[in-house]
Amino acid sequence: MINRIRDIRREKGMTLADLAEACVPPTTPQTIGRLETGMRNLSIKWMDRIAAALGVDPETLVRSEATARAQVVAALGDAGPEALANARDALLPTELGGGDIRVVLAIEASAGEYRAGDHLWLRQIDPAEAGQAINRDVLVPRKGGRFAFGRLIDRQGNRVGVLPVGAGQKQQVVEDPAWIAVAEMLVRPL
Repeated sequence: MINRIRDIRREKGMTLADLAEACVPPTTPQTIGRLETGMRNLSIKWMDRIAAALGVDPETLVRSEATARAQVVAALGDAGPEALANARDALLPTELGGGDIRVVLAIEASAGEYRAGDHLWLRQIDPAEAGQAINRDVLVPRKGGRFAFGRLIDRQGNRVGVLPVGAGQKQQVVEDPAWIAVAEMLVRPL
């Protein structure tokens, strides 16, 4: 098994010291370095500690040697695309948010800024936290197995107001939603 701690740590912009300090209880950067390079055995206990510090699921830290992963080979900056000194494994959308429950909305007909074929990855939050999702695109379950999708524009008590993304559509009010899913990532085929 190959351990992916270094790739995930770098993708999240953390140093060895940052990760060591984020562990509970904290550890040393040298220990993290030894775990990354395989000089120290990566036990289940270490996987749980490091995964919690990185905000990912523990199984994300390892992969089979037979599994080929997409590689990040360049970065686009202000000066244009530049090659990375070392290629690294790309993280899947499910690996970016850790324990968050994610849902995906498949866009089958173009609406607003979304095109047919898009997949919108959303993170579920408790309706009590809806205030932090104001002016964000959300998916909200409604009664009868239906959904409201669009910009969250209002929250009053146990009600949320969603403005659909299509032109000329009326605001939808959902009372007592079980959850709200906030748009996090758009995957668009070219």
